[in-house]
Amino acid sequence: MKMKKGRYLIGIDEAGRGPLAGPVSVAAVAIMSRLNLDGFGFGSLRDSKKLSAEKRERWFRWLQRAKRQKKLNVTVSLVGEKIIDRRGIAPAVRIGIARVLRRLKILPDHSRILLDGGLRAPAKYKNQQTIIRGDSSVPIIMLAAIAAKVRRDRRMIRLARRYPNYQFEIHKGYGTHRHYAALRRRGLSPLHRRSFLKKFCAH
Repeated sequence: MKMKKGRYLIGIDEAGRGPLAGPVSVAAVAIMSRLNLDGFGFGSLRDSKKLSAEKRERWFRWLQRAKRQKKLNVTVSLVGEKIIDRRGIAPAVRIGIARVLRRLKILPDHSRILLDGGLRAPAKYKNQQTIIRGDSSVPIIMLAAIAAKVRRDRRMIRLARRYPNYQFEIHKGYGTHRHYAALRRRGLSPLHRRSFLKKFCAH
């Protein structure tokens, strides 16, 4: 969606920083800053981690519908495990942030960016603010968190068909007992972050 000229409020968050396999996901949601967020009906919006998968999907469909109606823009970048292994997880997240901002095509001087936790946008975006626990208190960050989580979960479910021995559709690559048991039986798949699993790489 091409954004009109004007000033925008952008929310950014990530999902998948800690898993043992698969990409890290970064999402940005942008609205015209003059819009009243209360008018978007966010009463039932919650921290993405406290929503069921079904409710996250419902909110993601709402985001897609609002994008088609040109009420907002949303974009997600999935930064793969090879980049994570080569560069590190923090640089991979920064790559994702730079990508989503580039895709929005909003000039730095025309944007106010709100980011969750310890995230930072590139330095050229002067008007940015990092908000601790923003994913549970700031609606536009909460929406970005949902978009990042849903897109990553969908990707892991699709990849599970290619690598059925690991049950990625269940744990989404996180380090559950089930996942570690599969690693002990099968070793690493091409999706695994080797920098997170050095003891398995040594075998």
